[in-house]
Order: sequence, then structure tokens, then C-alpha cells
Amino acid sequence: MAVTDDQKVWMGGHSRELKLFDFQGHLHRTVTITCLGMYICMYNKQIVYTDLSDNAVKKISDDNTVVTMFTTGDWKPYGITGSASGDLLVCLNTDDQSKVVKYSSNGTVLQEIQYASQGQPLYQWAWYITENVNGDIIVTDFKKRIVIVVGRLGKLRYTYSGKNNVLYALSVATDPIGHVYITDSNSNKIHMLDRDGLFLSYISPEGEIKRPRSLCMIGDGEIIVGEQNTGLAKRIKFLEENMIV
Repeated sequence: MAVTDDQKVWMGGHSRELKLFDFQGHLHRTVTITCLGMYICMYNKQIVYTDLSDNAVKKISDDNTVVTMFTTGDWKPYGITGSASGDLLVCLNTDDQSKVVKYSSNGTVLQEIQYASQGQPLYQWAWYITENVNGDIIVTDFKKRIVIVVGRLGKLRYTYSGKNNVLYALSVATDPIGHVYITDSNSNKIHMLDRDGLFLSYISPEGEIKRPRSLCMIGDGEIIVGEQNTGLAKRIKFLEENMIV
């Protein structure tokens, strides 16, 4: 999911369509694509997505035309997000390697993040990605099932594996003051961390969320969460009664 400047939200999923809704759930726009719409972001006020079928990053123009921005060679692109520098951060994977690459809008490689300081791989399968207000690049790892955070220069800052070392990290988002929010498919909760990776609380709303996957911020203390199995998106306002330390 990705939120627009005019308070609407693009949603994709296990279908070959991207849909634009307002926050009341009314459908405003549907765009057919040739791949599953699993990894999307807003970039220069347009919806951008990664196409695993032909290893490309694409955008939707105002007239619903699909435009290829650039290709990623032999690497399959997964999570994608815009950066404060005006570039794109993309999770890339092959059968045995994984990395994060910063691209310009025309596909020029500006930075590659793949190894820790001792030369060991940072990621096994970089999955979802976001950038925090302090420049941290936050990635969930599909195989490690943890969160891996590096600074703007690519140096490891911290990892997060759950309050009790039990976490199935899926999507990740941040808010304007740097809190980190992680959907956890194991516990049906959202983990909330400070910008240094310290656990603050769980968000566990009344009525529960089931198998949460996608996640995005829509305002002060308010998020939209997509459920993996039901296809429902739920708008959640943080309240003391649904935050558990």
C-alpha cells in the first residue's frame, strides 16, 4: 500500500491490478498490470511498482499507461521505496544473493548495500524496505524473518528479531518522528520501535488483525494495515487500550 498527497491509498496484492481508494473505502481508479502488485510506493506523486516477471521498475502515468523506468538485470526486484534524496531504494535478490540498491529515476546505480563490515552478507532475502527520517534504511528479511537496519552509508546499525526473539517480519513503515512499525504475521500484532530499535509497544487493536502484511502511515497515530489472507485493509487509530507493552 502507498498513500498519496491527497489522502488516498493505492493498494496492490495477489492480483494483476492496482487500485486507488479514498480513506472511506470508495474506489477511484483501477490499473491493470502484468504482474502481481505486491511491492509499490509513491515516487514524484506517481505510483511505482516492481515487476518480478521482467525484472523492472515501472510507474503508472496519469492516463493509466504503464511506463518502464529501468530494469534490474538478472536481479529480481522486491520491496521499493522513495528516499529523501529523491532516488529509489530497491530490494534485489537472486537465488543466492541479496542486496539493496539506490537508483536514480533513470536507473543509474548510486549505491549498493550488500555486505557488513567483516564481509559477510547483510541480507539473505531483502523483502520490504523503507527509509527513516534519520536516513536509516530499514529492511525486513524474508528468510531471516528479522529487521535489518543500516545507516545512510550502508553500515549496520541494528537488527530486531522481536521482543522475545520470535518474529515473522513482513512490511515496515515509519512515522515523522522516526518510530518504526513492523507487521508480524506470527503474533497478529504490529511492533512499534524507536528509531534506535528499542521495543516500545505492540499495537493490537480490538477485534484483532489477522495475518497482517502491508502497512502504511496515513496520519498522526493512524495506520492502514492489509490482511494477507482476507484481502481486507483496516484503518487503525492508536489508542492506549490497543497498545501493549
